[in-house]
Amino acid sequence: MQEITSITNTIVKETVKLHQKKYRNEKKLFLLEGYKPIFEAFQEKAEIDTVFVTKENIEKFKFLKDKLVITTNAIMEKISTTESAPEAVAIAKQKILTINDIKNKKRIALLENIKDAGNLGTLIRSAAAFGIDAIILSGDTIDQYNPKVVRSTVGGLFKLPIVKESVDKTKEVFKNHNFIATVVNHKDTITPEKIDYEKPFVIMLGSEADGLTENAIKISNIKTTIPITKTTESLNLSVAGSILFYISSTKSL
Repeated sequence: MQEITSITNTIVKETVKLHQKKYRNEKKLFLLEGYKPIFEAFQEKAEIDTVFVTKENIEKFKFLKDKLVITTNAIMEKISTTESAPEAVAIAKQKILTINDIKNKKRIALLENIKDAGNLGTLIRSAAAFGIDAIILSGDTIDQYNPKVVRSTVGGLFKLPIVKESVDKTKEVFKNHNFIATVVNHKDTITPEKIDYEKPFVIMLGSEADGLTENAIKISNIKTTIPITKTTESLNLSVAGSILFYISSTKSL
């Protein structure tokens, strides 16, 4: 079993680079931090290259024995993106998919221009929980392999396919799906429970600050909004998305 004790070790330096999107994209790798994400990735047969762990935690990660690298607390703090170092940090390979890999999926969520890592992670987690078949990240949406997104999914990242694609290309590929735009203060909206989810659909959610782009709204054939009390300005994006995913699951599964 390999052991690394120097904080200036080349492998350590290369691992730290994965904190940055540029290097994650270049190497097609990303970080998993803590027991649950690593175990979930293992269960879902994600490709795990290396697992850094201190001696006291080796037993807990024995299911990845051939991948383990024994290291120090100082190195764990260096390679981790969290304030306090987790029990282990793993390097895993990104799963690169295209829209053609999901063309037969019927229940899709399209997330456009989502900037907040916590929101994206929670939406991925909820999508997995409520039977969404695939997720499309569109526009200027944050990287799904951002460490905070990975942590926020709590393993959901490995439970459904995620691809990057434009709204227009999505419409072209899924031309027989209902395109459901989530909007506020817009004409011709219906409440979510009135939508027919038996037909294949693409639920589109936009950024919390700006909502969906006009182009996304224009290509939709259904517009929906979640009714809330007049004393409340709006719902958090991930809360709204989770409600929509849940309603779609109760109506079609």
